Amino acid sequence: MGDRSIKPGDVIEVDDTHGWINTLSARYASVITRDGTEHLIPNETLITEKVVNWSFSDTKVRLKCDFGISYTSDIHDAMRLALQAAAEHERVLELPKPNCRLNQYGENSIDFQLIVWLKDPVNGVNRLKSDLYIRLWDLFKEGGVEFPFPQRDLHLKEAPILEVKLKKEE
Repeated sequence: MGDRSIKPGDVIEVDDTHGWINTLSARYASVITRDGTEHLIPNETLITEKVVNWSFSDTKVRLKCDFGISYTSDIHDAMRLALQAAAEHERVLELPKPNCRLNQYGENSIDFQLIVWLKDPVNGVNRLKSDLYIRLWDLFKEGGVEFPFPQRDLHLKEAPILEVKLKKEE
């Protein structure tokens, strides 16, 4: 692109395509996805659609991982363990510091968000997210923090008694 907003080697996301810019031509950009497929994105799309450039001005990227715990679990333990999971991963930056916040008291869970910064989005953000969720699972199991499951209280009201009469056969 003439304005240098994207260049070969950048990691971009446009529509449902996420990958590395391989080449730029007068008509299209060649984008190679993580599964090895090559997508030819018309330059018009790059101009008129929203394009996320994961590596435009800085290689640091913030990643958010949403999770919930049951109402019987300790929120302080959950937050401590979430921050431990972040601190243990080699791709998570120490600065800016990882953060865990309570977002809301949901219908079936207490909802949190773990926020981390990673240094190398070109190595994939979904893999890091998966690693963090797996580590959360392990730490929560070890620490007695329970994951929620939907629960419903059912209140039955007394129904009127129905009288059933049998007709005699003649």
